[in-house]
Amino acid sequence: MEEKKFDRERFDRLAEEIRYVTTDMICRYGQGHLGGSLSLTEIIITLYYRIMNIRPEDPEWKNRDRLVLSKGHSGPILYTTLAYKGFFPKSWLATLNMDDTRLPSHVDHNKTPGIDMTAGSLGQGLSCACGMALACKMNKKNFRLFCIIGDGESNEGQIWEAALFAAHKRLDNLVAICDYNRLQIDGFTEDVLGLEPLTEKWRSFGWQVFEMDGHDWDDIYTKINMAAAVSEKPSMIIAHTIKCKGNKPLENKPECHYVRIADTETYHEIMDGLGCKDIQLPY
Repeated sequence: MEEKKFDRERFDRLAEEIRYVTTDMICRYGQGHLGGSLSLTEIIITLYYRIMNIRPEDPEWKNRDRLVLSKGHSGPILYTTLAYKGFFPKSWLATLNMDDTRLPSHVDHNKTPGIDMTAGSLGQGLSCACGMALACKMNKKNFRLFCIIGDGESNEGQIWEAALFAAHKRLDNLVAICDYNRLQIDGFTEDVLGLEPLTEKWRSFGWQVFEMDGHDWDDIYTKINMAAAVSEKPSMIIAHTIKCKGNKPLENKPECHYVRIADTETYHEIMDGLGCKDIQLPY
């Protein structure tokens, strides 16, 4: 899937547009998980545009790489990216979480083309990814599993059960990414339940660990490829990100986790925070 030449200007513009559309989707509905969607923008784009082996015209292709979005409430950023890649019409994006939508607030494999695993109950996605990775090995397939977890989600004990399992089974076809934006629904992670030393924790569980700037195109691409090349053990990438990245008034603020749009004025305040002047909505 890697493009022959990386066009930084094009990808910067793509990230800006995908952030804008994702924000409008959430604000149009009137509420939603904005902060944790925008913190993943560059990571999701890099996976689907430069790294993962996929076929948008055939979402169920058996040899495709899979992504498990364990922090399933960040589905809006994944939906926008999938639509831009051609998995389904961009017009669907205007229906986020509405009656009879194909795009529920938490990702659902049975509803949305391109979603590889239903998620949303925090802590469960990594276990599912482990099972998929083990099945891949047992069936002698060579596709890769990518799993994105949240830092707040890392408070769940099931995350660490899955960590033990993956290392024990030597799931080197599994790359997990922790969206370490240091905020969760109840506030800053260090105040709710501190995770540090996070890198050392994952290493002690038998994983190969990397760290990256989750908004730097080069660092993301390099670290994910390095992680995918590891043998005999699973890999964890600690992605240092900014919650609600790109919306300056809301960046790194607890209230950006889940926004509620009370009126038209609030809608425009949040949309204007992105600083976008010339992006046209695709629906």
